[in-house]
Amino acid sequence: MDLLFIRDSFVGLLAGVPLTLQLTLIAFSIGVVIAIILALMRMSGIRSLDWVARTYVFLFRGTPLLVQIFLIYYGLGQFRPTLQSLGLWQFFREPYWCAILALSLNTAAYGSEILRGALRSVPPREVEAARACGMSGLLLYRRIILPIALRQALPAYGNELILMVKATSLASIITMMDVTGIAARLISSSYRPVEVFIAAGAIYLIINFLLTRLVGLLDWWLTPHLRAPPASSNTMEKVNV
Repeated sequence: MDLLFIRDSFVGLLAGVPLTLQLTLIAFSIGVVIAIILALMRMSGIRSLDWVARTYVFLFRGTPLLVQIFLIYYGLGQFRPTLQSLGLWQFFREPYWCAILALSLNTAAYGSEILRGALRSVPPREVEAARACGMSGLLLYRRIILPIALRQALPAYGNELILMVKATSLASIITMMDVTGIAARLISSSYRPVEVFIAAGAIYLIINFLLTRLVGLLDWWLTPHLRAPPASSNTMEKVNV
């Protein structure tokens, strides 16, 4: 194994990191918005909205992300005249936007179930207390339900963020030059897949390590009530005595 080649491959693959992060952050942000809408539809109590959300989650969780990317990028090309008449062809002809759309729709299906579980875990007494104070509707969700649900969902959603980073590697199959795309190009020119994939894996490990630290920091910031209280001066004096 050539360590110098691994180092050179690592440096070369860093050029794909900005695109990997772009795909992750944009798709994840759009996915969170869609996931919130789907979770609220599931909990609305309206049968038609509930079944629409159920069908969406069933379709996108039950099919591989790779198939979804192929269907959006290659499959919709068969309907080019219709998309042109609707003014959507400029969007669907670009692999960048097709990758973001597929990643967003896929993560929204998983995220909606995480958020639904978090919303259901909000203690009823908190909701009743807020209603007793005159809160209802959007105010109740904004001040009471969503902040509590966010804290409950954060650990699971952190895992979903890491899965999203790894899922962006599938965008390379539609000509995107992210970390995996550049790795495939290096392999085709050097015929050294082991060294190149070791370098690519190291980059994904570093990105995910930093993201887990950020999620852990956010969790620490959102849960001050779970941290041990600081030792008082009286306690310290007793210990010294």
